[in-house]
Amino acid sequence: AAAKARADADHAELQRRVARVAGLQGDIAAAESDAQVARLLADLLRSDKFPRWLIAGALDTLVAEASASLLELSGGQFELTHDKGDFLVVDHNEADARRPVKTLSGGETFQASLSLALALSSQLGAMAAEGATRLESIFLDEGFGTLDEATLDVVASTLENLAAGGSRMVGVITHVPALAERVPVRFLVTRDGAGSHIAREGA
Repeated sequence: AAAKARADADHAELQRRVARVAGLQGDIAAAESDAQVARLLADLLRSDKFPRWLIAGALDTLVAEASASLLELSGGQFELTHDKGDFLVVDHNEADARRPVKTLSGGETFQASLSLALALSSQLGAMAAEGATRLESIFLDEGFGTLDEATLDVVASTLENLAAGGSRMVGVITHVPALAERVPVRFLVTRDGAGSHIAREGA
């Protein structure tokens, strides 16, 4: 009986030691994880890396939002991404091929540029202080006179789709009649000997 009691006591002690070892191993794993996080933060917070880390995060956010806009404006054909500072498009009409934005046509380049501008305006609005004026409009100033007919049609369709979303007002300043005619509300500016005059046209 005495031998059995000692054996039971030894067994219980072994179980306690095993449990203690398991607990210590868990503490060691947690400490190693904390140390890894601390080393990563220390590396990122170095004066020569912290700004780059912030910029990379801001760029990721900007591109993600611009990509969503581009997907909508391009009718589901393109998404935007970036790699080592270069902007790329993912072309869903070409088996999701990734290619530089410089390979886009004139109209497609306009869509990508507009998507980035919209994302940037949204980010600036998000960073504004509470109660500050919201950026609810965007104005595009000229730059359409050199576009060919097909590209101009893509640009006009893109602006129509954007305006149809209703999230912001889109203003276009242009001397191109073919583009102006696609805008539902127009303000025609004319000049004569008496000065400049503004007349509203459309709805």
